[in-house]
Amino acid sequence: MDSWDNAITGQPGGGAVNSHSFGGAVSFFRTPLGRQLDGMDVAVMGVPMDIATTNRSGARLGPRAIRNASMSLAWERPWPWQQDPLQALKVVDYGDCENHLGGGLTSVKHIESWIDPILAANCACLLLGGDHFISYPSLRSHFRKHGPIALIHFDAHTDTWPSSGEGINHGTMFYQAAKEGIVLPEHSVQIGIRTTNDDTLGYQILSAADVYENSAADLVSRIKQRVGNHPVYLTFDIDCLDPAFAPGTGTPVPGGLSSFQALNIIRGLTGINLVGMDVVEVAPAYDHAEVTALAGAQIAIELLALYAACRKPRA
Repeated sequence: MDSWDNAITGQPGGGAVNSHSFGGAVSFFRTPLGRQLDGMDVAVMGVPMDIATTNRSGARLGPRAIRNASMSLAWERPWPWQQDPLQALKVVDYGDCENHLGGGLTSVKHIESWIDPILAANCACLLLGGDHFISYPSLRSHFRKHGPIALIHFDAHTDTWPSSGEGINHGTMFYQAAKEGIVLPEHSVQIGIRTTNDDTLGYQILSAADVYENSAADLVSRIKQRVGNHPVYLTFDIDCLDPAFAPGTGTPVPGGLSSFQALNIIRGLTGINLVGMDVVEVAPAYDHAEVTALAGAQIAIELLALYAACRKPRA
């Protein structure tokens, strides 16, 4: 009897796995499950929390939904990339960040305590959210490793509103990150924005209208010029996409990007100094036919392909 299951017996770096999409152990694109980081290039980790939301909850189930959806996409390398990121990189599905420090799931330190060892092992991190708050502790960890960060931020919202006294939530964390000097707004760009926030804090805004009115090549050129050679953290809030392409999210806003527009921009970003990434705000309770989870999974594997194209040799 053949007991092969790549999530359990596979080796990182083995490439895309052509296996049935409806069975077997669930992992991100069938990558091996494990916590061994020696020699790994990327750890994919879920952060299943959504108690920093300000609208509909449910993103805590996002990591599971993205992994499930990824199973049907795992049989070949992502088109149109010329190299398979799961062959070019040694990727492990690290499982989910769990609260072992107490103090509630919004504890910044507990999320950092999971990310720090990954970065200390000279391994990059791809986070699956979870609400967008998780980017804040991730940025803190990446700042300690790489210094001030240039942010490429896909979203319907700027998430730079000042705290209302209720602490940091999924709409205030990039305000906090800028004020703490973790993120460099003058070298950062926010893409797909279509909500009002008059104080940009110096972040460059490429609104949803800008995306529709300009070519992907022009947008990519502007993004690359903005971030320069600074360490880049790329965060993708799924509500950057129009609700027609991503209904399963907590704070949907009509008039957003199509899946193709977003992917076309991501595919053009080769050459940036990409050090970290996340995909957040997939809330499967509001989804239909896994449309949003599929978009999240596709974006996540494209971020791995981008990282493979951008990465520098291991020290």
